[in-house]
Amino acid sequence: MEVTPVNTKKYVRNALADVDMRKSVDKATQSTVDARQAIIDQTPYWEELRFKTHSIKKNVMDNLDTYLTEFEKHCQENGIQVHWASDAAEAREIILRLARENKVKKIVKSKSLTTEEMHLNQALIDNNIETLETDLGEYIIQLMEQIPSHLIIPALHLSRKDVGKLFHEKLGTEYTDEPTELLKIARAKLREKFLTADMGISGVNFGIAGAGAFCIVENEANAHLTMTLPKIHVAVMGIEKLIPKLSDLPYFLKLLAPNATGQKSSTYVNIIGGPLRDRFGEGSEEVHLVLMDNGRSRILRDPSLRETLFCIRCASCLNACPVYQQIGGHAYGWVYMGPIGITLIPQYLGEKVGSTSPYLSTLCSACFDACPMRIRLPDHILKLRNRIVENSNPPLTERIGMALWGFLAKHPRLYRVATWFPGKAQQLLPGDRTFPLPGYARKRAFARFDAKGFRNRFKDMENSDE
Repeated sequence: MEVTPVNTKKYVRNALADVDMRKSVDKATQSTVDARQAIIDQTPYWEELRFKTHSIKKNVMDNLDTYLTEFEKHCQENGIQVHWASDAAEAREIILRLARENKVKKIVKSKSLTTEEMHLNQALIDNNIETLETDLGEYIIQLMEQIPSHLIIPALHLSRKDVGKLFHEKLGTEYTDEPTELLKIARAKLREKFLTADMGISGVNFGIAGAGAFCIVENEANAHLTMTLPKIHVAVMGIEKLIPKLSDLPYFLKLLAPNATGQKSSTYVNIIGGPLRDRFGEGSEEVHLVLMDNGRSRILRDPSLRETLFCIRCASCLNACPVYQQIGGHAYGWVYMGPIGITLIPQYLGEKVGSTSPYLSTLCSACFDACPMRIRLPDHILKLRNRIVENSNPPLTERIGMALWGFLAKHPRLYRVATWFPGKAQQLLPGDRTFPLPGYARKRAFARFDAKGFRNRFKDMENSDE
């Protein structure tokens, strides 16, 4: 499914017309929000955790070069082979080279937004390497040839009937929409792939600089199998995902699961500190870690937007966002969506490509309240809107409108006439009808103008005070 934020307006129109998708998204997000709130109510130090993790990430971002150097050193001491990639193309080439050198024919993958960002699956498949997603949601999305519609729950927009039809059509199984049966079908298909895979690829939730290790959080155990059954494990990590030391990890884990899925804690927390086969007789023989920049250094250099790199990809801002709840994830046109997505799209892909993205927000600040890292998302959205306006050529209608308003604002008498006219003109409309504005009036009623006007009301107020 090839999508791009350039076509955001078209995606939004399609999403608003998809009633079933909107019902699925609303049901899933609301249940997660309710479960999250229940855990917050049980956690008296919730806000202290938010301040603590924000402080830790700020320290890391302010000293990222030092922490990356420390991380690489300790990883190598632990037997992890570290590779640096300046962009997505270089990261893909590193993984393809490792696959060729090891004659890899089959790859299993656990859930990773970073590999989605770099279009890794397609690159591997184009090079005749069988590549399979093993997270249930990602597996469904791969069968549908779509991109994820949510940071945590990739198939959030689908109902169980949709999944039942998909498995019937793609896998040739008898139709069922029972979740337990669907899970059995997926498990049977995936088990064989785990046992015959030559390489496992995963993402990374947290890199631990002082320990030379990385952490992967999951609920299905597919990541654990991906990391341990194939002889080669390749982890792909954005350079911003570091934390200083192992003792910092519990703070983040206490926030990640409640905000991501409404759980008190994730089912599995995997900490990888090197290959295990030589020490324990099982597990991977080689562990490779690809550290990818792909625009992160550019964001880091911007002190006003650097904070967007604090994100731990929990999707809490998506679940709280009224815009996301109405249009789902595909409307954003990229792998990152929701409030955090609309701040990252213009920064990663450029302001031209992401020119409409920051406008997918009501600026209600629900995203800031929900963000465990206390990222000031509304402020960053406004900053990006400002930059896009300053660096772009606005439409002719907008330029004419602003020029007319500026002219009227400098001539008070004309301004009073111009603002008096709409209130009088609407009296010609029958009943309580409003002006039928093109486009806007299709879905909502335009507010009626005050026939009396602000100036007259203000004068009446002054007279009444006397």
